[in-house]
Amino acid sequence: MRVVSLLPSATEIVYALGAQDRLVGVTFECDEPATARADHRVIVSGRDTAAMDVAAIDAYVRAELAAGRDLYTLDEGAMADLAPDVILTQDLCRVCAVPTGQVDAALTHLQCHADVVTLDPMTLADVVDSVLTVGDALGATAQAVEVVTDLRRRLALLADAVAGRPRPRTAVVEWVDPLFTGGHWIPDQVAAAGGDPVGMHPGRASGASSWDDLAAERPEVVLVAPCGYGLDGAAEQAAVVAQHLPDAQVWAIDGNAVVVRPGPRVVDGVEAIAAVLHPDVIEASPHVRRIT
Repeated sequence: MRVVSLLPSATEIVYALGAQDRLVGVTFECDEPATARADHRVIVSGRDTAAMDVAAIDAYVRAELAAGRDLYTLDEGAMADLAPDVILTQDLCRVCAVPTGQVDAALTHLQCHADVVTLDPMTLADVVDSVLTVGDALGATAQAVEVVTDLRRRLALLADAVAGRPRPRTAVVEWVDPLFTGGHWIPDQVAAAGGDPVGMHPGRASGASSWDDLAAERPEVVLVAPCGYGLDGAAEQAAVVAQHLPDAQVWAIDGNAVVVRPGPRVVDGVEAIAAVLHPDVIEASPHVRRIT
């Protein structure tokens, strides 16, 4: 079997299943594990936004989408060369990865008959179940069941550890200019970590908010997990949040690693959030950094 992953989270799942020997193509953003891009052909590219600030990135994305342009370029020649049997993709977010429609058009043009597996988790349970979906598609069902069983075990242990404890009002910020608060599975992560999720969009895409509206939710803890950034980038944006919400305890969290990518490490994210909210019963996490 020859597998192409068009999602960093899907690449992580393939490796978690021990099925990386079937992986032949990845994206330029597939950086977990660190060898993923070196070990497999990169067939999706996009603009390097490293030198842009968050407002400029937002303006660029809005302009491209308004003009009907795709944010990612799929190398159709490479896709034809690789001749995949399975392609892992998504329709969850046009900003995050190549959408299924673009993939389907390319496959029609290439007359390629690969099975397209679309991963669109909206909740924490969906994220965990997506491991089973990938496992079934790759003929690695037993391995997927093993991974999922362990993820559910860890979540159950956390639930027991925080049961009956005060649940701090907790918000997660995904972007600061303009302000976006977390959606999809992120409110579930907060709830599973023993917090009361406020100012967010459970089961829906992350959404725009205002600083006044977020302050009105009276968050006691705000976690800053900007999409596309690691812990250092999150810390920079968290400093902005601290200026707007001086009454909240503000933390940076490694968004790319444990929050915004719907792969197995979202459970690491639940554990990291729990370490912030309940430090007396949950071991400290390297994925978070206190700002205020």
